[in-house]
Amino acid sequence: MSIDGNKILIANRGEIAIRIMEACHALGLPFVALYTGEDAESGHIDTARKLGGDKSLYRIHNYLDAGDILSVADESGATAIHPGYGFFSENYRFARRVTQRDRAMTFIGPSWEVIRDLGDKINTKRLARRLDIPTVPGSDRAIYDELEAESIAESLFEFQAKMGVKRPVVLVKASAGGGGMGIDEVEDMARFRQTYRRIRNYSLRTFNDEGVLIEQRMFDFNHLEVQIASDRSGTNPVHFGTRNCSVQSPGLQKRIEVAPGFWPQHLNYTFDADKVMSDITEYSLSIAREIKYDNVGTWEWIVTPQGEPFLMEVNTRIQVENGVSACIAATKGNPDVNLIREQIRIGLGEPLGYTQDDVTFDGVSIEYRIIAEDTETGFTPWVGKIEELGWTGRDWLSVHTHVPTDRAYQIPTEYDPNLALAIIWGKDLAEAKARGLEFLKDLTMNGFDSSGPGMRSNIPFLVEKTENLLEF
Repeated sequence: MSIDGNKILIANRGEIAIRIMEACHALGLPFVALYTGEDAESGHIDTARKLGGDKSLYRIHNYLDAGDILSVADESGATAIHPGYGFFSENYRFARRVTQRDRAMTFIGPSWEVIRDLGDKINTKRLARRLDIPTVPGSDRAIYDELEAESIAESLFEFQAKMGVKRPVVLVKASAGGGGMGIDEVEDMARFRQTYRRIRNYSLRTFNDEGVLIEQRMFDFNHLEVQIASDRSGTNPVHFGTRNCSVQSPGLQKRIEVAPGFWPQHLNYTFDADKVMSDITEYSLSIAREIKYDNVGTWEWIVTPQGEPFLMEVNTRIQVENGVSACIAATKGNPDVNLIREQIRIGLGEPLGYTQDDVTFDGVSIEYRIIAEDTETGFTPWVGKIEELGWTGRDWLSVHTHVPTDRAYQIPTEYDPNLALAIIWGKDLAEAKARGLEFLKDLTMNGFDSSGPGMRSNIPFLVEKTENLLEF
């Protein structure tokens, strides 16, 4: 199937919008780019003009206004919508609307049914358990009976005691909640009943559903991911390896990602790290085959200090860190792997064109998320104007940014203060770390805010955390 004749509307902003534009350009596909008034100075507008011309740009009120986005799609003659990450990327209702409206378009992502089924964490846990895949211990359905809830909690405390957890903790969560709402920790059965009743009542008041989930609280884990790609047939998924996303902010927002997920070649682990990585990739592929996954996606895993993996969730979209996996991969000997390009190509119906045996890996890659934030005061966002951003080009470095390098840039307060992604390659972990530190120390970034103090960024935090990457 040919992808010619398609026009992609990019329903996103900033760095990911630029990378989608570049991928479309490489595939010979015209695109439509969006921007809001707050983003009028964003570099993604410059890239749109350069690669698509002025007619590729449309101003909208809000990136979350589905009606506005679809109106632009109709006016521009777009045949497909790429949601990027965030915004509408995992909204199955939006994906369904795109594909089922009178002027139907293609949604560049999995089918809406897959997004719906894997976006439901309870459904994902049930599917995994049916396939004998380990998930975070706890209920795989909403619990409405207090005695059943107590029984589950008791079994979780016993399980943690057997694992040698010194301070066992059980999570009590409103099953209809999200974003951290309606969740509490319990350290013993003496407090469990009271907490269960409080969360149940909260859930009923807030969500009109008194269902509660009971799960084990995991401590001291590593956060690993498996990158999957599969074409519209849903029958031939391949993985692009693992990555480690354990360096995070206190709010559990990722700051450094490393591929592969462990490095047993030079680091000593108390478990068979190669086996863990092999297991989670096979587990992930088995779920992808079972549900007929039909685009790119990420399977997120918790790995305990004992080397026990537990599936956490599936992200049915491209992720920020896709480039760190592509950086160490090759298909049929070609190292020019671009997962956003692959996402578009297979999303428009082309066959994958390779098997797992055709995917090879070489070296170690590190991705740094460069953010305007003060890591010494709780990672609070820094709001100001960036006057200078620059770095030295290297053949082992790629930098993705929407911050213009030819003029000052005011960080919009309406969005997260993400500034750039830097991806570094090395032949092994030691070289990748050395090159990463070289980049961070060489990076030029200056700015000021209205009160006068100099710019704040997470660069010192990134330098500090580089020292112990992939250690457990």
